[in-house]
Amino acid sequence: MIRFASLGSGSKGNATLIESGVKDTDTRIMLDCGFSTKEVESRLAKLERSAESLTAIVITHEHSDHIIGVGRLARKYNIPVWLTHGTWENCKDSVFPETNFINSHEDFAIDDIFLHPFPVPHDAREPCQFVFSDGASKLGIATDLGSITPHVIEQLDNVDGLLLECNYDSHMLHNGAYPQKLKERVSGDKGHLDNKQSLQLLQNLKVAKLKHIIGMHVSEKNNTDEYAIEALCDGLNCEASEVSIASQSLGFDWRELA
Repeated sequence: MIRFASLGSGSKGNATLIESGVKDTDTRIMLDCGFSTKEVESRLAKLERSAESLTAIVITHEHSDHIIGVGRLARKYNIPVWLTHGTWENCKDSVFPETNFINSHEDFAIDDIFLHPFPVPHDAREPCQFVFSDGASKLGIATDLGSITPHVIEQLDNVDGLLLECNYDSHMLHNGAYPQKLKERVSGDKGHLDNKQSLQLLQNLKVAKLKHIIGMHVSEKNNTDEYAIEALCDGLNCEASEVSIASQSLGFDWRELA
């Protein structure tokens, strides 16, 4: 059984937990660590987990809201880290107790969780996203990408759970207070997905097995939960009660894929 939860999602910090097995003896992976050690410890406690129980930290890319806390947490608790060569080369703090390099075109396993990485278009050195599996169920994660490619669609087809970026509402971004260059970066082909792009992705996916859909990385300045929920519902032709949004302050509580 795959279980997953979020410590927080947004421009101020990101971290997601994926685990499989029995609670006290399972494999537990943290995907990204964009919070301080103290904050991670506090947020893990709210999810009834501890940093000591982490099997590994896996990193998607080197932007600070995804990696700023990795080095200190890994060294304090002797946690192995997995990331691409490009991400490692661009980390400001790349001294880890154990470093394992990812080829974003090759599957690998961490204990009893299988990881399928895939490259995404984002303004980082060698970014990737993942599908996690226990051999029975699949959890797809797609945040921090500026455009939808046929390869991305292929990787996310037929997942049982999907954590999908709904970063911004185009109207809010372009009429908001961000400097023009930042607006162009966010909305560019290597920036972030807006609500409409996420809707279109869902319309192109095979979703017959989908049990959980959660909007991720929702901008606090350029989007609203209501807009993101509406887009996800339109993409899946479902009711709002079937959709969730990860918050910056609380993330979301445990979900299961049986």
